[in-house]
Amino acid sequence: MTAQTDGASAGISARPVRSRAAGSRPGADPAGRFIRLLTVGPALLAAAWLLTGLPLLLLGHFSPLPMLLAWIPVALVLVLLAVRCLSGQGRERAAPGAATPARTPLWSVGALLVTAAAFGADQFAYHSQQIIVQRDPASYVEFGNWIARHGSLPIPDDLAAFGAPARLLTFFSPAFDPVGHAIAPQFMAGLPMTLAAGFWAGGVSTAVAMNAVLAACGVLALGGLAARLVGPRWAPLAALILAASLPEQFTARSDFSEPLAQIIFLGGLCLVIDSLAHDGARARWLAALGGLTIGLTLLVRIDGASDLLPLIPYCGLLLLQRRPQAIPLIIGTVVGGGYGAVDGLVLSRPYLRIVEGSLVPLILIGFVLLAATVIAVLARWERGLPAWHDTWLPRVAAWVPVAIMAALFVRPWVQTVHGPASSVVADFQREDHLPVQPTRLYYELSLHWVIWYVGVPAVLLATIGAAVLARRCLLGRAREWVLPLLCLGWIITATLLRPGIIPDQPWASRRLVPGVLPGVIVLAVWALAWLTSRLGRLGRISGLWRGVIVAVLAAALVLPAAQTSFRPVLRSGGPLGIRVAFTGLAIRPTYQGEIQAVQRMCAALPADASVIMLDRRTSAPLEQVVRGMCGLPVTALRHRWTVAEVIRDIRRIGRQPVLLAATRKELSRFGGPSRQIMDLRTRADAHTLITPPRTTTRLSITVWMSEPAA
Repeated sequence: MTAQTDGASAGISARPVRSRAAGSRPGADPAGRFIRLLTVGPALLAAAWLLTGLPLLLLGHFSPLPMLLAWIPVALVLVLLAVRCLSGQGRERAAPGAATPARTPLWSVGALLVTAAAFGADQFAYHSQQIIVQRDPASYVEFGNWIARHGSLPIPDDLAAFGAPARLLTFFSPAFDPVGHAIAPQFMAGLPMTLAAGFWAGGVSTAVAMNAVLAACGVLALGGLAARLVGPRWAPLAALILAASLPEQFTARSDFSEPLAQIIFLGGLCLVIDSLAHDGARARWLAALGGLTIGLTLLVRIDGASDLLPLIPYCGLLLLQRRPQAIPLIIGTVVGGGYGAVDGLVLSRPYLRIVEGSLVPLILIGFVLLAATVIAVLARWERGLPAWHDTWLPRVAAWVPVAIMAALFVRPWVQTVHGPASSVVADFQREDHLPVQPTRLYYELSLHWVIWYVGVPAVLLATIGAAVLARRCLLGRAREWVLPLLCLGWIITATLLRPGIIPDQPWASRRLVPGVLPGVIVLAVWALAWLTSRLGRLGRISGLWRGVIVAVLAAALVLPAAQTSFRPVLRSGGPLGIRVAFTGLAIRPTYQGEIQAVQRMCAALPADASVIMLDRRTSAPLEQVVRGMCGLPVTALRHRWTVAEVIRDIRRIGRQPVLLAATRKELSRFGGPSRQIMDLRTRADAHTLITPPRTTTRLSITVWMSEPAA
């Protein structure tokens, strides 16, 4: 289905009229119907998995057979419902400047599929093996591994396996917090439940590669959004820009939560947009499905609480218009968001305490926004929406995106953002040869991050697109853009104003993946389509020259992203004496060899071992690995002088004490032979703060083991 952005029939206050060309018949665009179904399919399948997975996890029965028995019927219901609703006759929308909708060309469907498939295959070829806990991806993997094996939370601390008083031991490790006599993993359960399917299907090797598939589906979902809002001919271009961007590749190669959130958020937007093309039951069911999938972003990432805020005023607009989508959209969003709330309050409460500094203000903003919306709806219930087109508001709204982007662009020259002191930031500053200022956050560079990864032309065109669309929405000429513009505009502004992340690259670029880059890209492509239509109206430019201009502008959108990702350089050699070499991170695998290193470590540990980690260099990355992947009880000590006492307690209960440390020297003082059971040499992500990342860094992890003599 194509999307109309300038016809009066798409107004938010006017009833749309059918825009099908005379003589066409219902269902005359099978390719358009196929692309609509294809691009929301992954979101619906993921939603079904999450809907069935969380109750089973809460009940302690999250295992393959119950999951399949529950997921298959739920997935069938959601998909068949979407097929039935989207297969019916709806109101097609034309691309910018088009008088009537055009049929979806087969080449655009094929190009979109090829782009997504090629992207997924490339990321699979370069995917990492982050299972040693240093940052979020390995934490998600270990979380997923535990529930895949045990089907329940929390994780027991196995205090009895040490025979020692709890006051001598500690079970804390990064992303795994002790709660009473158990351990609660941080983060929301959405991605770990999804990774569990990978563990069941093919073990850890499959689980660490799953994000390549998820990110490919995210690229497909963005293509679907562009097809609806801009037109199907523009969908492959939007997908290609996203696929070429380094943040999308970065999060596709390790198990980050952003690609899954991207799938269900963009897929949900697509379903809501589709609902606007229908009336009656079809409109209600599509809106409910859209709200459900968007709401489930909260189950995947806690930042989804911010992404849901624009739905509050949008639902108020629908209520004032007496639109059939209003109540189903509210119900679907509440149900999906409720899943995230239950997960946070029951399974991830320690994590909520960690992020409460950001979460509490969001909750307060949500309540204020909800109250204001309710008051506005009650006040305007009899009169409906104001006649905004007769006021100055549309003209002012057009300048808001321009002002925001201009302020973000000049921000580095007028503001230096500081926060609590961080030793991690100080370490990265030393690596980057910068002045050591542990309180620096570098958030003032956030718009420049976007420019690094998709280029100046994309940002400029996106600003133009947002300005034109803001005016058109208030004039009642871009109905299908109201929710996407609210959501994507809010996400771009809020994320760039306060990214809320350690600011090293490419790590911080993950914040751009769920909504910022998709928003910038789809707005830029819409602006390109709009400019193309205006060139056609001039009448003085031939079709050939118009095609050349469009090709040049399209290249200006794709090439900056590809330049940052692949960094082509000229080198000597080849038949012509000169060749092009690619030096960017797109062809540099990281975190390789971790699976084999962990498997060798687990094989070296005795089956009846009670493992004691002697130093932070070992316990921080490997404590949950030993507990979850080796299946052995493990602890660290509150005081080093209690080692001998704990060893005696372990022997007393008939188990074998095993000491692990990063160096042989750490073990020598406790007697017994020692041997090295891990010697991992690999490459890791760099930590640049004021430039885009261009290389990787060395990563070495060594583990020595000792079995103290009796």
